[in-house]
Amino acid sequence: MDSLIQTALKKAQAVLDSECSPIGLIASPEGYPHVWARDSVITALGALLSPGHENCLRVSLHTLGGQQSELGAIPNNVSLATGRLDHTNAGSVDSNLWFILGHAFQQRAFRDTSFLRQHWPTLEKALLWLRYQDSNGCGLLEVHEAADWADLLANRFNVLYDNVLWYAALRAMAEMAGALGLETGRWSAMADDVRHKIRIVLWVGKENEEEWGPACPGHTEWAHTLSQVDPVLVKRPFFLPYVAFRDFGDYCDVFGNLLAILLGVANPAQEKRILDYLHQVGIANPYPVRVLHPVIHPGNKDWREYYRNNNLNLPEQYHNGGIWPFVGGFYVAALVKTGRIDEARRQLQKLAEANRLGIEQEWEFNEWCHGRSGQPMGYPHQAWSAGMYVFAYHCVAGGRLPILGEGQ
Repeated sequence: MDSLIQTALKKAQAVLDSECSPIGLIASPEGYPHVWARDSVITALGALLSPGHENCLRVSLHTLGGQQSELGAIPNNVSLATGRLDHTNAGSVDSNLWFILGHAFQQRAFRDTSFLRQHWPTLEKALLWLRYQDSNGCGLLEVHEAADWADLLANRFNVLYDNVLWYAALRAMAEMAGALGLETGRWSAMADDVRHKIRIVLWVGKENEEEWGPACPGHTEWAHTLSQVDPVLVKRPFFLPYVAFRDFGDYCDVFGNLLAILLGVANPAQEKRILDYLHQVGIANPYPVRVLHPVIHPGNKDWREYYRNNNLNLPEQYHNGGIWPFVGGFYVAALVKTGRIDEARRQLQKLAEANRLGIEQEWEFNEWCHGRSGQPMGYPHQAWSAGMYVFAYHCVAGGRLPILGEGQ
């Protein structure tokens, strides 16, 4: 591969060296000296493929599981300084989701059933907590604003990102139960139901026609909303970011749609529509990728005044159309999964260029970049920017998805 791609791999592995702490993978020494549930598990997709970092995820999972609440919630993050839960936002649904997936990744990498058996009660408790987030019993999770990775974005109720992870977490529970010799059908059936409902509720277009068969169950909780969504939108080349009671989002949550491809929610026709659309709107320009399109401006129904907090979520910034290199790694992986290898290689090169940028020096692996200028912003030395570059590199080099794709 290109020398820049190889250099970026070495630099990414060096960043991971600084992130493996005694309590697990921290998000960033400068900005986020904590073991974050989502960051550490996402980072581990690369760390598990990097010599010397194989044990980091195991330590992270032990730390996070040790701070589980009485009701089963996994902490958003645990402080490196105190070794205790550090509440920094309004809550986090995806901590439990990534925690379950993290155990599946660990099991796929090492086949260590003794570790899995030890933590199985924690996993069952984490999944029960998630089931209580389905407040109306519809099968999908109901999520309030800013309760996941997009903690400055007004996605709400039946959110694409969280429910794609919900499907994957249920599949992972079935997979891990099988490894322990336990019954798997319950989790598999729940997962199939979640995928079916995501395809019905959050996709508008003919690509989901096969979901509407004679045996399709009624969805009375969405009847009023869908009676408005379908005539207004007619069709869209992506899963909607959320559908709520009498409301819906009409923009592309890029991360949620990429996960729908990678985790098996999107069918082949949907995969093609999504990736063609992302290419057409230049989602990887100037770097992979901008995480929302089109951006949300003041006056839009999904604009919130809290987007102005710390000057963060203005148009083309942060979750509102900013470039996140770690999501760029998922984009490269999605291209590989769908056989677009040449494009994946081109985007890996651009991802290396993005990670080489820095505010003070080269190779900062910054948190995010401005969506229009491409200039780096946020904190440097982000573990998931480095980890997902390593993962993307191995996807392109091997023409397959290690770890993440092994549960398909």
